Amino acid sequence: MNKLIMAALSLLVLSGCSSRIDEVDARMKQLHAQPPIPVPPPPTFLPVPTYAYSAQQLRSPFMPPSLANELRIMAGRKVMPDLSRPPQYLEQFPLEALRMRGTMKRPGQTLFGLVESPDGSVMRVQPGNFMGKNYGRIVSITPSQINVIEIVPDGRDGFVERPRSLVMVDVGT
Repeated sequence: MNKLIMAALSLLVLSGCSSRIDEVDARMKQLHAQPPIPVPPPPTFLPVPTYAYSAQQLRSPFMPPSLANELRIMAGRKVMPDLSRPPQYLEQFPLEALRMRGTMKRPGQTLFGLVESPDGSVMRVQPGNFMGKNYGRIVSITPSQINVIEIVPDGRDGFVERPRSLVMVDVGT
């Protein structure tokens, strides 16, 4: 008896689940019977006059004049970093991560610079020492800054020298 009731109930439930495909087919026939909407023609474009750029040999408008002159002067020299030289301690850090903390001078000697590395150690440097990841060579030290010449890639399989400075910062920073 239970099986008969379950079968009747299942038949009743399944008969209530009619397919909606008939509704979709009717709507599609209705849409196909309507006339198509006309598509407007594409707009006509006027031909653009051609332009021949003839200022390749002039200075780039995106580069400041002073930098353009500096790069032109430096491009004539063949600059290469000395890869056979053993790297010094401060060359493992980018120049931006180093801070000048002061100077020191002993009687009869040149002015030394004091440079703090990111790990907190303070190193004594002098002209001729190297620091920074771009083969930066210290060329001069003043009480307020350390002047460095870096050797950076020029983007054309060569190198150029670029002057940089490490400026004295307050002790509180």
